[in-house]
Amino acid sequence: MTNSEKIKVLVAEDDPDMLEQIKLYLEAEGYDIVTAAGQKEAEGLIKPGAFQAAVLDLMMENQDSGFVLSYRIKKMDPKVPVIIVTSVTRDTGHSFDKAQDPKSWIKADVIIHKELRFEQLKAALKRLLGAGEAHA
Repeated sequence: MTNSEKIKVLVAEDDPDMLEQIKLYLEAEGYDIVTAAGQKEAEGLIKPGAFQAAVLDLMMENQDSGFVLSYRIKKMDPKVPVIIVTSVTRDTGHSFDKAQDPKSWIKADVIIHKELRFEQLKAALKRLLGAGEAHA
C-alpha cells in the first residue's frame, strides 16, 4: 500500500497520552492519521474527503462531544465509518448499546468502551472499512 492509498482516519481525543497511543497504533497498522485534541479542533477538520473513517472520544469539551461530531460526520457523508471510544460506562455506569436501539440518535457505527483494547479498534476499523471498499 502506497502513501496515496492509505486510508486517512480522524482521531479526536482530549487525553494527549491516549491520542498519541491511538495515533501510533493506527499508523503501525498502515493508516494515515489526522488528529484533533478536542471537539472544536475536530469540527474544523470535518470536510468532504478529508478522512475515510473517524475514531472519537465521547467526552471532550462537552459530555456529548463524540456524539455531536459523529452526527456532523454522518450528515456530511453517511458512508464514513465512525467509532466512539468511551469510558462513560466505567465512570458512570451508563451504557450505550446500539444493538438494543438500532434507530437510535447515536450516529456512530461502533461504540467501544474503555479500557480500550487496540485489537478491538483494529477489528472494528477493518470490518467497517471492508464493508465500504469505495473509501479505500
